[in-house]
Amino acid sequence: MSGGEPVGSCPSCHAWGALYTGVCRGCYDFARRHEPGPCGSCRRRRPLKEGYCRNCWLQAALQAAGTARRAPDLGPADFAAVRWHQLSFAGMARLNRRPRLPRPEAGPVPAGPPDPHREQLELPAPGQSRLFHSRHWTAASVSGPALDQARAIASRLGEARGWNPRIQEETRRALAVMLASHVPGEKIPWSSLEPALRPRDLSVSRTAEILDLAGLLDDDRVLSLDAWAEGKLATLAPGIAACAGSWADALQHGTSRSLPRSPDTVRIYLRSVHPLLEQWSGRYGHLREVTARDAAAAIAALRGHQRRKTLTALRSLTRHCKKNGLIFADPAARIRSTPRPETMILPLPASRISTATEAAITPASRLALALAAVHALRPDAIRHLALGDIDLGNRRITVAGQSRPLDDLTRRLITEWLAWRRERWPQTSSPYLIINNQTAMTTRPVSENWLTSTFRGLGVTLEQLRVDRQLDEALTAGPDPLHLASVFGIGDETAIRYAAAARHLLASAAEDQPRIDRGPRDCCRLSGPSTPEFPPSSLQSG
Repeated sequence: MSGGEPVGSCPSCHAWGALYTGVCRGCYDFARRHEPGPCGSCRRRRPLKEGYCRNCWLQAALQAAGTARRAPDLGPADFAAVRWHQLSFAGMARLNRRPRLPRPEAGPVPAGPPDPHREQLELPAPGQSRLFHSRHWTAASVSGPALDQARAIASRLGEARGWNPRIQEETRRALAVMLASHVPGEKIPWSSLEPALRPRDLSVSRTAEILDLAGLLDDDRVLSLDAWAEGKLATLAPGIAACAGSWADALQHGTSRSLPRSPDTVRIYLRSVHPLLEQWSGRYGHLREVTARDAAAAIAALRGHQRRKTLTALRSLTRHCKKNGLIFADPAARIRSTPRPETMILPLPASRISTATEAAITPASRLALALAAVHALRPDAIRHLALGDIDLGNRRITVAGQSRPLDDLTRRLITEWLAWRRERWPQTSSPYLIINNQTAMTTRPVSENWLTSTFRGLGVTLEQLRVDRQLDEALTAGPDPLHLASVFGIGDETAIRYAAAARHLLASAAEDQPRIDRGPRDCCRLSGPSTPEFPPSSLQSG
């Protein structure tokens, strides 16, 4: 072991040394920035930079030694000359390192008094310390009131969250980059963090959090939703844009009588109604000029789900404008919406469930699969499931404040995951049950994109497994809405919908049973069709 990391041969570049998540640190960083594919030189499937893998880049740079070229200057001829790969120790090779050339013989250096402070920290001008090169990390040893304060906060935060030595060192570097030439009273804008830290592979969010706790951060970020909405409103007439902007702001931040909507809802609403507003902007200068006939004609040209979605957004817009006195009358008040067609919930084929089970090969993915397919948890609920919600001794799990029994399968998977979690991140203080490399040293949950990445492209998702579990319960225990609501904690309307779907499936299955002709006495003995059996999912415990 070296620094707490396993030592071995990297499976990607075959370098021998300390491995980070199974590969050397160079291959790990290279894979983070580049997508995999067949290499144009060695034909192996590896992460590629401009069509070539890291091994071929290193070998081409090695064979070009003795020239003044760096890795970005290599051409197709250099890669065509690669016929083998030189083995090395991990951490000894970098793509952008300039080859060492033989130094010309120099004349005698004039003698002079030694200067103990001769080392140049490469800080050319105040405010530009974040531009020094990564190899001059002696600048991290500079000190100052603001830098010392930020380092003390980082030390306490790292101790509380269990940061490993590598993260602590990277955090000290990032703080030195941003505060080496800090002027008292100056605040670091958020917009300057990413250009300075991303090229050095340093965490922007962690540095920003520490600067914010120290009172040194100027959060000048512009929300992506605001920038997107501003671009949409720029194509509208000024009067219509003012009405739509007031409505979008009320949706995003809420009012005294309404709660704020999620950013996704605001995007969907504004995207749905924008074509109508753009069409009316060519004829009118304000939304108050739009008549009920204009609104009815625009909605009549739409069909299906697009019509219902656009009408819902238009009604929300016109009601807001009418209530705030921006228009005199609501042009969409009398437009009737078409009823939404009821979709039938059907059970998943057994082949899809088997595909998802075979794809879940990591402890985290197996646990997520069980929580969705056995306990019918949504991906968001799985992400936010805390360690305190699991009671292994009493075999209970708490979801949304409701305590449920913990089956043997899920209990075993949780035990396996906790053992892996203790081995992989022994010092983490994350309160969440499922964590990864990015969240183990923080207090935030994993992203939904990471949680569902294992099942992407398989034809089945965690949400579909959750729906199938609730439908299977209705088919097995009977289409009773009260039972479904008590077991899964779902609402009344949702429970009624699942019960109705199960009742329809049970009736259809009973009608599909072959009828057997019997004699008069046999017919008298029949009490009715038997209820077919639906085998439970292989993931569900008894």
